[in-house]
Amino acid sequence: MTEIVGIRFKKAGKVYYFDPAGIDLKIDDHVVVETARGIELGYVVIAPRQVVVNEITTPLKAIVRKAEEDDINRAQGIAMKEEETLTECDKLIKKLNLPMKLLSAEYNLDESRLTFSFSAEERVDFRELVRKLTGHFKTRVELRQIGPRDEAKLIGGLGKCGHPLCCETFLTEFAPVSIKMAKEQNLSLNPMKISGLCGRLLCCLGYESEQYRAMKGKVPKEGQQVSTSMGMAKVIGSNPLKQTISVELES
Repeated sequence: MTEIVGIRFKKAGKVYYFDPAGIDLKIDDHVVVETARGIELGYVVIAPRQVVVNEITTPLKAIVRKAEEDDINRAQGIAMKEEETLTECDKLIKKLNLPMKLLSAEYNLDESRLTFSFSAEERVDFRELVRKLTGHFKTRVELRQIGPRDEAKLIGGLGKCGHPLCCETFLTEFAPVSIKMAKEQNLSLNPMKISGLCGRLLCCLGYESEQYRAMKGKVPKEGQQVSTSMGMAKVIGSNPLKQTISVELES
């Protein structure tokens, strides 16, 4: 057995596991950890607990320390600084006439690395931009191109249901969604009606997919012949939720 603690860096972000290193931690405590991007500030979403060793796929990094007030204040100051950083980067993008849409700028806690996220329809040669950004901000700069779904998660907004986007509020990872799921739920196949702000199929199509599949398995399929009190009939439609079918009599 080994002890782990679950850390998240953003709302609805992926949970990463660390070694609590004997530090007394509870849910919502802020901690300082070392990641691939350097020193970062996160918060506890899974309190320290014991798990079987073979459930851990990679060696765990230890928590550096429980965050102090100075760490939290520094993170808040950096967040304000990131807004100014976005403006400067956007000016350089326009000056270099690059076909890209700037979305966010993120410093790590010690400001040794600055990461910009952007979207673009094609691959972008941003080497000159990186050189200018590095010279301007005097720190290591990384540019990351993200897809439509990640862009929607990052920017946020309201879905067709009128609620904040699922990916922005609670979805930590994107599950595969197919047009077959819409067909199984007898939904309109109009792309405008079953696509989200990202232009991809709605994530919520997958929420009830398994339930619809199970319910549809309990009723005769369309085209199947069935016997009724009025004679033989052909199934022409069904309502899985009500567990009813519509039939057409031979007469």
